[in-house]
Amino acid sequence: MAGTRRRIGFLLFDGVKALDYVGPAEVFVEANQATEAYEVVLLSPSGDAVTSSIGGGVAVSAAAADAPPLDTLIVPGSERAPSAFVTDELLTAAQILAGRARRVVSICSGAFVLAELGLLDGRSATTHWKFTDDLALRFPLIDVQPDRIFVRDRHVATSAGVAAGIDLALALVEDDLGAATAQRVAQGLLVYLRRSGGQTQFSAPLRALAVPESPVRVITELIAQDPSYRHSVISLARHVSISPRHLTRLFHDEVGMSPAEYAASVRFDLARSWLEAGRSVAQAASDAGFSSAEALRRTFVARLGISPSAYRRGIRTQIGVTTSGPATLTFAQGKDRAGVGSRSDRQR
Repeated sequence: MAGTRRRIGFLLFDGVKALDYVGPAEVFVEANQATEAYEVVLLSPSGDAVTSSIGGGVAVSAAAADAPPLDTLIVPGSERAPSAFVTDELLTAAQILAGRARRVVSICSGAFVLAELGLLDGRSATTHWKFTDDLALRFPLIDVQPDRIFVRDRHVATSAGVAAGIDLALALVEDDLGAATAQRVAQGLLVYLRRSGGQTQFSAPLRALAVPESPVRVITELIAQDPSYRHSVISLARHVSISPRHLTRLFHDEVGMSPAEYAASVRFDLARSWLEAGRSVAQAASDAGFSSAEALRRTFVARLGISPSAYRRGIRTQIGVTTSGPATLTFAQGKDRAGVGSRSDRQR
């Protein structure tokens, strides 16, 4: 029986983000409750235990060079900068394991390991929103998809940060064992089988936390006090005694969007929270400052690809038995790469 199980190997290293590998690993372990389909193994470049992001030592089964062939190699990320954790030793280990695996996966900034090996050249890929600009700049042969929760390009898959690894692992289980099993796993873990929308639904408000003494912080706090209030750029700029043009420039530098876009994002988050709390679409639209339920519907479709009514239904039934609809995340198709080689051996 054990010989027929799919071996899922996680390549760990010092500083690995714990949730990047624990979350996806639990998906495969949960699937085993019904199927015994997977064998999860933890590996490291040397075979020695590693220290995770939360400080605990993590024992591994073997060194990369001694590991048996894998069905799936998964490379997690780290809170440390890619330039700090993507070492020659880690790249060598990943190269060995990728050459023995049917499919190769990265979580969060683990994408930089695959990128350094050239496994993402000519493919679509993603990573955590904090790193997408850097990935695109350093590796121009990659079609970086900054708003995707995960991307699959034939046998190579990449995901955004932390919890997005769970989304991708569920998609892999669905590929292997079918939608019904993936649904049971999602229900067991109390997570969505498929989350709607992309990374921008999570990242935009968080970016406003930068530069504590900036006028931008003053304005974001003002908007937070009453997100439904219809501020204008002129009134906001007057509040901090600078010109509208200067305020807009500061917002783009510190938050990555204009003041109006930021306020709209906060209103959208407020409307979504009201829907999650059980309010009707009309109530959520009114309480969040939208001009009408139709205006909220247009915003939901533009941002998440679904209507607010569908989003509300999904919240209410996420742990019940439902029939899975078509995936909201499409999978890119790309060219297969023959073999694994170091970037230094290839011409950019």
